[in-house]
Amino acid sequence: MSDPKHVKVGPVSFGNDLPFVLISGPCQIESRDHALFMADALANAAADAGVPFIFKSSFDKANRTSVSGKRGVGIDAGLAILAEVKATLGCPVLTDIHGPEQVEAAAQAVDIIQIPAFLCRQTDLLIAAGKTGAVINVKKGQFLAPWDMAAVAQKVASTGNERILLTERGASFGYNTLVSDMRALPVMAETGYPVVFDATHSVQQPGGLGSASGGQRDYAPLLARSAVAAGVAAIFAEAHEDPDNAPSDGPVMLKLDWVGPMLKQLKAIDRVVKG
Repeated sequence: MSDPKHVKVGPVSFGNDLPFVLISGPCQIESRDHALFMADALANAAADAGVPFIFKSSFDKANRTSVSGKRGVGIDAGLAILAEVKATLGCPVLTDIHGPEQVEAAAQAVDIIQIPAFLCRQTDLLIAAGKTGAVINVKKGQFLAPWDMAAVAQKVASTGNERILLTERGASFGYNTLVSDMRALPVMAETGYPVVFDATHSVQQPGGLGSASGGQRDYAPLLARSAVAAGVAAIFAEAHEDPDNAPSDGPVMLKLDWVGPMLKQLKAIDRVVKG
């Protein structure tokens, strides 16, 4: 296995041999006040558990099941809100991009640019993101084997930027179902890059509600515990104070009051695994 690479983002360091990091926030930015509320609540839960924290939320959810699905506040408003979260709370921030034309603006506002799973093989997008010098988190497509991510990472690294995170979010299994193979985590770690496990999207049921995706949020903490036991660099877990009424990904997002207790369990497991 390659020696673990460390990726530093402000006060937070990612590494497969370092204490795990929490990446969390609501699926999409709903408003300035909601983003600030959620970021503050999650930052406090993470601090109480002694876990480094990155705030995540999307300005646009371009990949929706239905054309009528709510997509977010848009790039200009969304990036301004994320920049304010960072300035107000001092935590690094992460958001998705969907095309090369969004790369420069995102890199000026956020610390980590995320490539969505369905776009993980889009060469022009990966190279444009890499050229910014920002940290790039690439989600593994549900259609890829874990060893395929080495070639994906190489596309970003070809720009000279090796500030790369690789995220596992489950693999397609039949219709409307994802499964998580924990063997994928050490396979991806063979690249040396920090590996993130997305506990909430891994319990998604894509298109399972017909006009929207379903999911089984109750299993997300179980998968998070399994991933930390496997030795990941970070856990990605979206959260919301009222997920049943959220505009997107409600069935998979953690209830806000679950986060603190879950982090304390994960911290204990991480300490055992990594010493």
